[in-house]
Amino acid sequence: MNPPFRADHVGSLLRTPEVKENRYKWKKGEISAEELRAVEDAAIAETVKKLESTGMKSITDGEFRRDYFHLDFLKELAGVTVTGGIDANPNAKAAEDGFTPPKLSVTGKLKHNKDIQVADFEYLKSVVTQTPKVSIPSPTMVHFRGGRKSIDINSYPDMDEFFHDLSVAYRREIDHLYKAGLRYLQLDDTNLAYLCDPKMRAAAAERGEDPNELPRTYAALINSVIDGRPDDLTVGIHLCRGNYRSTWFAEGGYEPVAEILFNSINVDAYFLEYDDERSGDFAPLRFVPKAKNVVLGIISSKVRTLESIDDLAKRIDEAAQYMPLEQMCVSPQCGFSSTHHGNDLTHDDQWRKLELVVNTAIKVWGEA
Repeated sequence: MNPPFRADHVGSLLRTPEVKENRYKWKKGEISAEELRAVEDAAIAETVKKLESTGMKSITDGEFRRDYFHLDFLKELAGVTVTGGIDANPNAKAAEDGFTPPKLSVTGKLKHNKDIQVADFEYLKSVVTQTPKVSIPSPTMVHFRGGRKSIDINSYPDMDEFFHDLSVAYRREIDHLYKAGLRYLQLDDTNLAYLCDPKMRAAAAERGEDPNELPRTYAALINSVIDGRPDDLTVGIHLCRGNYRSTWFAEGGYEPVAEILFNSINVDAYFLEYDDERSGDFAPLRFVPKAKNVVLGIISSKVRTLESIDDLAKRIDEAAQYMPLEQMCVSPQCGFSSTHHGNDLTHDDQWRKLELVVNTAIKVWGEA
């Protein structure tokens, strides 16, 4: 079976104590970037073996080399600047730590001047026996938070030129990853999920954006990046409503974006959060066409409680009322560590959850 696999996962894993400790030392200037990378290499090689031992065929490096699932990638694009923060998360259970995600803005012409993920992928490929997968932030992440106001008017008086340059930069990185051997790519996109939330839609309107048109704009942007790709490159997209330390930023079912999401974005698979009521019901899956797959994120990466395999099978049956069972897979609803802080689970909890994904797939489809 080609990806996505019946049992899949989103990407990030809880950082090992060695990675966390040495990243902190590196930030303080106590060790070099080369010394940190050696620690990351060792941790990734060990973690990959453990991930493969669960029965997973989709293998990432756990995003061990990143602080954030998106900013470490985006800040490497020429023209992108990361500063400050955004409004505090009203759902944060640990807001006392003062965390506000940094703010991204476009301060110059967007260009891909260097490879961003290629060396990381090449190392991952060298230590896996199953399919290596790379997750990168969706190109929409450069636009949604600030909209027009966060994009330098002198660099981009014409927004069409902004979207063109962004697309060219992404296409170059993906082309280089493919040439390095990548065959399974995932785009992480919070924005299409945020546009399911009435409050987020209202905030977009206040910034001067049309929340009904943005999904079409983003579909065109994503397609401009991935259309024309080689037939053997599988591209998935993951929708997320926020995952910092087991919290979230948005809520709301997929109905407002479903028709465009499933029929206008030319990806092969959709990784969808479905771990609790924040994501709504399965009815929007009625829009999924026959040629595409949906990976149901029905196992929570936010809480320690281990789901019942029988309850998970029942939920998959519920989803199958709206789309064919053979077009579905199963995964955690998000990564376990979208930022380096990690979610509120232990490492043992994480591995039990991933084993549950595999066992659920075997129970429902007879394969992982």
